[in-house]
Amino acid sequence: MLLEWLKQIRVGVDRFGPALNARVQLRTAEFRGRRVTLRGRAAISNQGRITLGDRVRLVSTVATLELSTMPGGYLEIGDNVFINYGCSLASSNHVKIGNDCLIGSHVMIMDCDFHRVEDKAWDTTGVPIIIEDRVWISNRSIVLKGVRIGHDAVVAAGSVVTRDVPPRTVVAGVPARVVRTF
Repeated sequence: MLLEWLKQIRVGVDRFGPALNARVQLRTAEFRGRRVTLRGRAAISNQGRITLGDRVRLVSTVATLELSTMPGGYLEIGDNVFINYGCSLASSNHVKIGNDCLIGSHVMIMDCDFHRVEDKAWDTTGVPIIIEDRVWISNRSIVLKGVRIGHDAVVAAGSVVTRDVPPRTVVAGVPARVVRTF
């Protein structure tokens, strides 16, 4: 009898734990959609605005997921988005992730350089990043400021995206170049 009761509690924790975790850790988010889940402990620094759509799934188990907005920054995540562990999303202006996107582990998306190369002065002026619907960004890729990634595009693993990516293309390399269209 006791073992069955403990099994039921465990099923309840496994089922509802990530949703409760998301509510607690993302309490500073301006808008949280329905069924947002977060597995593990994320590093969240919200000095701007964060909005999350419905069914957003965040993972921060193996490596820490970092979500950061600076004053005036806006991080906008659409519906049914999956963001894997070890990702760093930083916004000083605007980072928009469309609906149904998949973001692999250890991906970096930053809309500013944080400092100038010449004099190392702190500079957080950003240029917006727009990631349209149904985009897949593979593991260890980097998306830099001012980039627009078109719908249904794929960014191959380890790529550095410095320019706009057309819709329905696969890009790869450093810097990322179109290798295939579909």
